[in-house]
Parts: sequence; structure tokens; C-alpha cells
Amino acid sequence: MQRGRFSLLAILLVGWRSERRKRAAIGWKGRRGRRRGRSSTRRACCMSSGVLHIEEAASGRAGKAGRFRTSDVLALPIFKQEESNLPPDNENKILPFQYVLCAATSPAVKLHDETLTYLNQGQSYEIRMLDNRKMGELPELNGKLVKSIFRVVFHDRRLQYTEHQQLEGWRWNRPGDRILDIDIPMSVGIIDPRANPTQLNTVEFLWDPSKRTSVFIQVHCISTEFTMRKHGGEKGVPFRVQIDTFKENENGEYTEHLHSASCQIKVFKPKGADRKQKTDREKMEKRTPHEKEKYQPSYETTILTECSPWPEITYVNNVPSPGFSSSHSSFSISEGNGSPNHQPEPPAPIADNLLPTSTPQEAQQWLHRNRFSAFSRLFTNFSGADLLKLTREDVIQICGPADGIRLFNALKGRMVRPRLTIYVCQESQQLSEQQKHEDGDAANSTFFVYHAIYLEELTAVELTEKIAQLFSISAQQISQIYKQGPTGIHVLISDEMIQNFQDESCFILDTMKAETNDSYHIILK
Repeated sequence: MQRGRFSLLAILLVGWRSERRKRAAIGWKGRRGRRRGRSSTRRACCMSSGVLHIEEAASGRAGKAGRFRTSDVLALPIFKQEESNLPPDNENKILPFQYVLCAATSPAVKLHDETLTYLNQGQSYEIRMLDNRKMGELPELNGKLVKSIFRVVFHDRRLQYTEHQQLEGWRWNRPGDRILDIDIPMSVGIIDPRANPTQLNTVEFLWDPSKRTSVFIQVHCISTEFTMRKHGGEKGVPFRVQIDTFKENENGEYTEHLHSASCQIKVFKPKGADRKQKTDREKMEKRTPHEKEKYQPSYETTILTECSPWPEITYVNNVPSPGFSSSHSSFSISEGNGSPNHQPEPPAPIADNLLPTSTPQEAQQWLHRNRFSAFSRLFTNFSGADLLKLTREDVIQICGPADGIRLFNALKGRMVRPRLTIYVCQESQQLSEQQKHEDGDAANSTFFVYHAIYLEELTAVELTEKIAQLFSISAQQISQIYKQGPTGIHVLISDEMIQNFQDESCFILDTMKAETNDSYHIILK
């Protein structure tokens, strides 16, 4: 009897659990169905001129994740410029050229992101140069050649600011190699291909838009070579392939910009791009259909999208810097004292300090004159005031430690203190001033004009050259330099003696004509 009661209770308990599970399942499905009913979404994606437009129509209440609008388009990065120089968006605009990279895009890129293409290091990839003009558009290009410049540059802004240092480090680790090359035997329709030895990431060539043109490029650097930490398994930095096309101007130079386009890439070791593409494809296959809707499909080719032209370096002509005349009279010695004839004093070099009032063009010229040409592209739109406002930390972050400190010191006008400074005065000038003072022709006090000579190498040859400049003569006209010693003896000046001169010592200069030729001896008293 008791065993029968337990059996009955067990049956009732099993039935109650089964009923509870059914109700729970029905309730969950009902809630999920209601959520789906509240936001029914229709998405349509279309590609027009290489720009991805996303439209979404929704009914009911908006979800927490928000919606896409028809104005949401793919934002293209603007490199080393804060504002885009592109014209306003025009849906009916047809670009004059189109560039197609024959490499598949990654399927693991979200709809609102830019496409990403994987390349193998050193492998040749075709880029088709297509003429996209309408009939009668840009007739001045008919029968003419255009010039295209290919670049592989950094996608991240942080690396763009230190591009020069990054490329120099790569050059040091890979001597003799280039970042970008053209596979000339496989290319079709290119004319006069060139690669500047100093620009490892740039190649250029001429081509005829009316003829079939395909260029095969090879990228020899990999993305992981520019990562901050290298402990294995780190993600590589993305690059960009940018193409700028120019037409010929009246002077026969290819400087008039026509079109620019670029795409994002990552470069792997040989066969690494194929493995990465396979891995992304397998990851997408494991996702649900609802999740797949958030990602772009993989295309067999990559269309380069329009972007701002790459800023060019402005080259400065080698124009001599203006000089200024010294406020005091030039140092000369009268013929009665056995000196050479007076010659005009050459203009002193101007102190090349950057002024706050300098225009961006003047700031560019200043950078070139002071051996900062590598950074002129970074500071294209900087005026003198903008450069002078940069702190030491800002300059080091942009230019790197070595060049940053050098640029900061140049901006602040910090001069290096010379190793030795001596002051010299002409003996004949001192005697004449004393005579005037004794005759009462001078004012209340008499002063003697001394000239500073700054020495860096501390050698007799350097001292000879500095004194020759002071006398406005050539160094060959000075035979020997002596220093007057005890009891009036003349001691020949040597390197060791100059190294033992006391800083800021004062000397009186006297000259004595040499016996053999037209040269002169200088005596320091």
C-alpha cells in the first residue's frame, strides 16, 4: 500500500515538471516573437562609385542599438590633414579614373567600416587603371599621358606622425631593400617607371588613359614590423595603398591634380594572407544569419575609394640668405703699420631664427634651410607662430627623440656655446685712441673696441682663418702667429698652446711684414 503511494507521487511529480518545461518554452518563444515583431528591419546595401551606402527602414519602436540612416556613408580617413579637401558629396558624380586591386577583401569587416585586403609579402598584385570618363569629359587628356604616383603609407595617425623615423628604422634593418616596387615584366601600358632611392615607399610612372594599363606592385614590408611590442602573436598595423594622378601643365610638368584614391591593406609573410583570409571565412561561417547581416560580403577585387591627394613636399630654391651690414666699422690696419690693403668686409651671416610672423611658406623654407626637410610635409600648414607654440614633448612625439630635440632647440634659437672665446684689439687703433686722449681731443673717457673670436676646434689653423676673416684677407697671407712671452720673446702659436688659453682672454694684435714674400706675421700681446 505504501509502495503504491510513492509510485503515484512520482508520476505526479514527473508530469508537473514536464508541464512546467512546456510552459517555459512557450513563454520564451512568445517573448522572442514579440521582440522580433516590434522591430522588423529591412536593410539594403548598394555600391556606388566605390562608396558604401546603407539604408534601413524600420517600423515600431527603435531598439537600443539604434539605426542606420541614409546619410551614414563610409568615412574615409584624411591623412596628415585635419580637414578634407574633397568636393561635396554628389551621388551622380563619376570619377575620371578608377583603380581596382585584384585581391579579395576580408569578409570579417563590418558594414560601416572600410574594406580591408590581405596581401602576401613580395607577391605581385595587379592594379587595373581604368578610364572612367564620359564622352567629351576632360578632352584635354585625349592623346596625352598622365602621371600616377603609388605610395604605401600608414593608416594609423599615430604612425603617420613618426613616418620618417619608422621608415628610417626599416631602412637600417633592411639595407638595400624597398618597401614598394613595380613588377615591370608583368605590367602593361606603363611608361618611364621610376623609383626614388630616398623614398622607399613611393613609385611613379606615366600611362595613357585611352589604352589598357595594368601595373603589378610588390610590397616588401609586413605589418608586424611596425608594432610597438614584439612578443609574438601581436596584430600588425594596417597600411594604405594610395594613388595620386596628375596631368601635364603648360610648362610640361605633371603637377595638376586629377584624382586620388586609396584602400586599406595588411601585409603578411608569404602565404600568410591566404591563411588569414581562410580563417576569417571560417569564422563568418560559424556565425548566425542574423550576425552575418552586420558584415560585408567578401569581394573578389578591391575598389580604391576617392580620398584627398597626398601633400607634396615644397622644394625651396637655393637662394642665398640676405645679409646685414655690421653696425661698427670693419677691422682694418693702416698701410704705415705694414698691413695689407683694406678690402670690403663680407656680409655677416644672418641669424636664421623663425619668427612668429612667418607665413607657412616661410616656415617651410626655414625647415629646409635648417635640415628638417623630412618633416616639412608634417608641418605643411604650420605658420611660424604654430611651430613656436609646440612644446618640447610635442616635438619629440612628432619627430622622435633625436630630431625632436634638435628641432626644438632650433625653434627656440638656442646657440651652442663655443669652446673658447678670446677678444682682440688692433694695436694701432689703441695707440691712436691714447694719443687723442693725451691731446684732449677725446671725450671724458676713452674706450677701445675689441672683437670676439670664437673657436671650436682649438687649432692654430682655425685661429688663422678667424683672424684672416677679421682682417678681410685670405688665410694664405698670414705666415705665422706668435704670442708675446716673457721679456718680449715671440712664441710660435701651436694647437697645444691654444688649448691652454684661458677663456675670454684679451689680446692686442700687431702685424709684422714677412721678409720673404707678401705675407704677414701676427703677434698676440
